[in-house]
Amino acid sequence: MAIVVRLDVMLARRKVRSKDLAAFVGITEANLSLLKQGRVKGVRFETLEKICRFLDCQPGDLLEWDEGQAD
Repeated sequence: MAIVVRLDVMLARRKVRSKDLAAFVGITEANLSLLKQGRVKGVRFETLEKICRFLDCQPGDLLEWDEGQAD
């Protein structure tokens, strides 16, 4: 997939645990893990907004387009 998820990088920069982010967003740690691995087909804007609010970042800090990763 050409969209690369950089959520793990932002979690490390902010020194935040996945468990705390999942609780704030209202999703399971398992679903957050799938999102971090880029193994989801989509993400709701509401979920993305909550992640950005918690991590104090922009969506572009979490998602990156990489042409080399295209199918």
